[in-house]
Amino acid sequence: MVDLSFLKKFTKGDEKKMKRYIGIFLNIAPETFVKMEQNIVDQNWEQLRINAHSLKPQADYMGIAALKDVLINIENAVKEGRSTELIQLYQQAFQLHEEASLFLSEHIKGL
Repeated sequence: MVDLSFLKKFTKGDEKKMKRYIGIFLNIAPETFVKMEQNIVDQNWEQLRINAHSLKPQADYMGIAALKDVLINIENAVKEGRSTELIQLYQQAFQLHEEASLFLSEHIKGL
């Protein structure tokens, strides 16, 4: 689910830097998901696409490929007007985020 090899390479194995980047993700991602949920309630699809897009590189840096893929699917569904799929895609992304955040929270304690 989470592959930290990119982050390890990016930080040259510096655990302090890894901890900082993981911490940033753990702080920003939940806020973004709150915004995305509100976008769905408001049916503000373009803002949903923007929020999904903004989270994509962070998921990539953390090595959460499955989350990045779902975020891309959200972007594409918005672009293609497939709004009926967005709730399910959001729920899938949120679940992946929750699982990855639990792993990262535990991992950061060991650094």
